[in-house]
Amino acid sequence: MAKLELLNLNKTFTASVVPVKDISLTVGDGEFLSLLGPSGCGKSTILRMIAGLETPTRGNVLIGGKDVTNMPPGDRNIALVFQSYALYPHMSVYENLAAGLKLKRVPTGEINQRVQEVSRILGLDELLRRKPGQLSGGQRQRVAVGRALVRKSDVFLLDEPLSNLDALLREHVRAELKQIFEAQNAPVVYVTHDQTEAMTLSTKVAVLNNGYLQQLDSPDRIYTHPANQFVAGFVGSPQMNLVTVSKQGAFVTLGDFKLPIAVAADVPQLVLGIRPEHIRIAHPEESSIVKGKVFLVENLGLYKLVSVQVPNGQSQPIVLRSLLSPTEDWTNRELTLAIPPEQTHWFDAETGEAVRR
Repeated sequence: MAKLELLNLNKTFTASVVPVKDISLTVGDGEFLSLLGPSGCGKSTILRMIAGLETPTRGNVLIGGKDVTNMPPGDRNIALVFQSYALYPHMSVYENLAAGLKLKRVPTGEINQRVQEVSRILGLDELLRRKPGQLSGGQRQRVAVGRALVRKSDVFLLDEPLSNLDALLREHVRAELKQIFEAQNAPVVYVTHDQTEAMTLSTKVAVLNNGYLQQLDSPDRIYTHPANQFVAGFVGSPQMNLVTVSKQGAFVTLGDFKLPIAVAADVPQLVLGIRPEHIRIAHPEESSIVKGKVFLVENLGLYKLVSVQVPNGQSQPIVLRSLLSPTEDWTNRELTLAIPPEQTHWFDAETGEAVRR
């Protein structure tokens, strides 16, 4: 198989439109990389440059150590799964799976063998004679993935392939994709704005914003050790609580309360981050606490998302959200919440970069 390398990749359309800015990363055999970020962050443009559908302004694309930057898409031995499925409506499932192989003049016997193998893996055996119009959304997506798998490509590229599916079907197909690509010993690059897809499918996640690579790491590290305030706020649902706090010696002030600083930082202001699942009802002996009144309760089933207003002198109250027990009635209650120091994240208020312990 082949390693995929992006070296200082840049794409400039105009002086004010630069969707990709000096991106460098590597995807090895068997690795599943998700390009994650908001709309307009450059993730689809990166995918198109890997596929050869866009030409980089600067930088290089290497597959298996070979520079393919200026090579036509058809010569790169990559497989691309589109958001819109892009199936031929007049062809049967079998014909859709075999179309790319026929164009490459693969012998008929080998075409049959590859199609049957992929059909068995994806559970398409009973659908081979049907046309796309006779299939459900999930079935069409499996055919689109199958068309990529039969090619035995060096690199697999997937451009938001689940975005057209409803929530339940998306969860089902996501689980199927994870199993399918775990069995493929090839680099996979997956574009998505859905953090759940990125975190559950990937061995590595590249978080992008405004064309820049914010963090490239394992899903676990992305979640537990975000590189900056953007990553901390973008990854995680419900979103991490992020509050700008002023430093006073070894403490910071959060509203009318003081909390110990868990890092050494020589800056006047910090951003304190803590995830809702890490805020809990305080025990009597705890000192790292805040108090406030509940003003909103959202039932999420497994938990209740409780929003608490913490007094902040003459200014607007600070809102903290916590995941608490679903069996309690939290409405309009006064709560004392623990902010465990070991679960806090700290960011430079000016640069947004993480301040490490």
